[in-house]
Amino acid sequence: MDKRIKMSLLLDYYNVLLTEKQRYVMNLYYNEDFSLAEISEHTNTSRQAIYDSIKRCDKLLLEYEEKLKLMQKSKNTQKFKKQMIHELNNIEKNCKDKNCIESIEKIRDELINNI
Repeated sequence: MDKRIKMSLLLDYYNVLLTEKQRYVMNLYYNEDFSLAEISEHTNTSRQAIYDSIKRCDKLLLEYEEKLKLMQKSKNTQKFKKQMIHELNNIEKNCKDKNCIESIEKIRDELINNI
């Protein structure tokens, strides 16, 4: 996975653990694609301070994921749900009972709506 995308995703999971200024800078850098110079202008902070802040936050976000694994757990859950939908589709193909089909559809809909 591209580092920029990974950091943006980690920011989605762990931004509440950063300070308001860290969140602002990280959002501008990873989600709004601002350069260090542009962020520096917006925050009245030196370019070097912005660079240092981003590197420090990158490290924090990676440590949070290493310890809490929220992104990995979410990814695993999505994969599991897709597998279950696939299995339900296979069962439904062989099912002749109307009640069985309705139950399968209900379960599949719940999985799809919660992906």
